Formats: sequence, structure tokens, C-alpha cells
Amino acid sequence: MKIDFNKNNDGLVPVIIQNEQTLEVLMLGYMNSEAYEKTRAESKVTFFSRTKNRLWTKGEESGNFLYVKSISIDCDNDTLLIKVDPIGPTCHTGSRSCFKTEYNQNFIFELEQIVNSRYEHPQEGSYVNKLRTKGLNKIAQKVGEEGVETVIAALNETETDFINEASDLVFHLIVLLREKNISLRTIAENLEKRHR
Repeated sequence: MKIDFNKNNDGLVPVIIQNEQTLEVLMLGYMNSEAYEKTRAESKVTFFSRTKNRLWTKGEESGNFLYVKSISIDCDNDTLLIKVDPIGPTCHTGSRSCFKTEYNQNFIFELEQIVNSRYEHPQEGSYVNKLRTKGLNKIAQKVGEEGVETVIAALNETETDFINEASDLVFHLIVLLREKNISLRTIAENLEKRHR
């Protein structure tokens, strides 16, 4: 990557931080070449703090590190996009993102993470755990049931009923995908390929 740190007189480039799993934009920071090299070497995001006038690794005090998953550069070679696995909230206010959005636009990906977590760390009494212990056949059957209920709601019930049934269908499909070890990303990539 040929990053143009000299485009601005301050030697800094803007860096957009995005959650690798949910794709939510978490924050904007700045890097100089030294911060970039440290980020690559340690796989934790380090910025150049303009207020502190020094390198600053996100999470150095809070423990809320941003672990690097990928780094991309824009077409002008002067802005970076870093996809991360965030540990804890990203914003100093305690919010998951520094940007105030009406709702988490990518909650479906976050829901996938929650389902994955329930699989990896089963919690007694959780609905996902109950489904998981019943096995593939029961999970697939639930997707079928929810699909039929969604169709019925679309044809004969209120918009609220339809939204609720469609939500149940998507949730159970996410559980079925996890049971089969297939991610939403795989489905998205397949849909994109088929769209071409």
C-alpha cells in the first residue's frame, strides 16, 4: 500500500474504523506513518492523537482495543478503512460507536454474533441453547414453521404481525446457518455473485 502521508502538511491521513462483523462505522481517527507501522506490527489500532501530540493506541487505558482484521486504502491513497474486532465500546462515552445513529443498522450481523456466542458459551435457559440441544432436524423444522407463518401473516394479517413473523423467520434462519457452520457473510457473497 502506498499511503500518501504527505498530501496534507501535517503528515496525517484520516482512518475510518469499521466493525468487521457488523460493518458499523465506529469512529474516525488519524494516523501518521509511525502510527500505521505500529498498527500493522501489533494488529491493534494506534492513532496519532492531535490533542496529545503523540501516538495513542485505542484502549491503552480502557482495555477497549480495536484488533485489526483488514486494512484498505481509498482510490486517492490518502484515507484508510480499517475493519476491526472491537473489544468493548469504541466511544469514550461508553457507546459502541462514536456516531449517533437511530438504530444499529447492522443488527442482523450483531444477532449472528450473539447466536455464535450462545453456541460457543451455552447459557442455560437461553432459547438458542434449547434449539441447539434439539439438533438440526428441529432447527430446520422451526425455519419451515416460521416460513409458513410469515406467508400467512403476509396474506391475512396486519403489518405488525407480518413484521413479527418475518423477524422470527430471520432469527431461526440465523440459528440454522450457525448449526450448519455457514455465516451470513457467505450468504451475502453468494447473493452478490448471483446478482452479477
